[in-house]
Amino acid sequence: MADVLPFRGLRYAAADLSPLLAGPYDVISPAERARLASVDQHNSVRLILPEPSDPAQPDSRYLDAAHTLRTWLSSAVLVRDEEPALYRYHQVFTSDEVAGGQPIVRRGFVGAVLLRDYDDGIIKPHERTLRGPKRDRLELMTATGAHLSQIFTLYSDPERAVDRIFEPFEKAPPLAEGTTPDGTLHRLWRVTDARAIDSVASLLEPRSLYIADGHHRYETMLALRDRLFDEPQAAFGTLFLANIDDPGLVVLPIHRLVHSLADFDAAALVERAGAAFETERVTAGARTAAGLRELVAERGRDRAAFAMVLPGSDDATVFAARPEARPGGHPAVATLDVSFLHELVLDRLLGIDAAALEAQSHVTYVKSTEAALAALAKPSGDGDPTPQAGFFLNPTPVEQVVAVADAGQTMPQKSTFFYPKIASGVLFRTVRD
Repeated sequence: MADVLPFRGLRYAAADLSPLLAGPYDVISPAERARLASVDQHNSVRLILPEPSDPAQPDSRYLDAAHTLRTWLSSAVLVRDEEPALYRYHQVFTSDEVAGGQPIVRRGFVGAVLLRDYDDGIIKPHERTLRGPKRDRLELMTATGAHLSQIFTLYSDPERAVDRIFEPFEKAPPLAEGTTPDGTLHRLWRVTDARAIDSVASLLEPRSLYIADGHHRYETMLALRDRLFDEPQAAFGTLFLANIDDPGLVVLPIHRLVHSLADFDAAALVERAGAAFETERVTAGARTAAGLRELVAERGRDRAAFAMVLPGSDDATVFAARPEARPGGHPAVATLDVSFLHELVLDRLLGIDAAALEAQSHVTYVKSTEAALAALAKPSGDGDPTPQAGFFLNPTPVEQVVAVADAGQTMPQKSTFFYPKIASGVLFRTVRD
C-alpha cells in the first residue's frame, strides 16, 4: 500500500527559477558547481553541494548548508506554503536520441510518501547502491533537517486516471518555472483541493512504486527516518511520481567505451563471440548517431543486440544474440541487453568483471550516442583514456525495469538513464521543524 500525502512545500519565492536550478548533486562537476554558484548567490547548488567555510574541516559543509537554509528562510528567499499540497510537475524537453528532437512533456507530481523498507514490497529498487554517497547525503539531510531533492519513482496507471485529476489545475499559469542548463523547462503547480488530493491518494494506495532514479537518496531517507525516529515527518519521503504509461516517459541507453586493455584484438573478439552471437559487419549509416541507433534498434526487435564501433573505422559490427545464448542469473535480469554485453562479452571475452565495471577501470559510460562516437573519433593524448572500442546499446524498456524490481533483483550497473533528471531547486521539504 502506497501512502501518499500532501505537504507544505518549501520553495523559492521567485517565480522565475532559471538562475536558481541545478542538476542532481551526483552529476555536477566541480567546474559546473562553481559556474552555478556564480549565476546566482541563491542557486540551489549551495544547498545540495555545500562548500566548507573552513577547508581544514570538510565536514563543516553540512552545518554550513543548514545555516544557508535558515538564512534563506529568514530572509524570505525561501517560503513555506501555508496549506498542504501535492505539486504537479512538468518537464518539457527535447532529445536527439528520441522523437526526432521534437518537444516532449513528462508529467508527474511531488508528494510525501510513507517510507517503506524494500522487504515490504511496496517501494521497489532495481539498482545496487554504494556506501560513500549515502553517508554524505545522510549527514547533509541530518544537518539541514530537510529533503533537498526528490526521488524519481514510477507507478502503473494505464488509464491515466491520476493525470486526469491534475488536468484542470494545469490550465492555470504555473506557480513557478525555470530552465536548467540542459534546456529542460521545469513547471510547477500547487494543488490544495482536498477532493483532488484524496482521489490521487486513493488511486495510488493499492499500487507499487518503482524507483527510477535516486536509489542512494531513498536509502538515505530510510536511514534519516531511523535516526530521527521521534520526528513524524521523517517517516515520509519526498518523491516525484510519474506514470509508467505517460507518453513523455523516456529511457535512454548508456553506452560503453572500453579502454586500457592489454593486447585488445577486435577481430579475435568478434570470432570468439560467434558462439553466442550472430555477428555482422555493417557500413551503411554506422558512423552517424541516427544511423547507428536505427541499426541497433532494428537488430534488437526480437532479441538482445548491440553494436561495436572501433576508432577510425567507417563501419560497425552488430552482435545479435543466438537463441540458445543466455547469461546466468535470474531470468528477469538474464533477458537484458546489457546483461548479454556485460557477461558474454566484457567479462568472458575481455576479462572486465563486475568489480572492474564498478570501478570503471576499463570502461567509461557515455549517455549520448553523439558523444560516444565523438570520443571514438578524437585523437589520443588529450588526457582522457583512449577508447579501444565503443559498445552501443538499445534503451532498456521500462517493462524490463519493472520485471526486475518485481522479481526482487537488481540490474547491472548503468542499465538505465531516465531523461531528463529531476532538477534541484524546484521544491524542498523539511522533516524537522
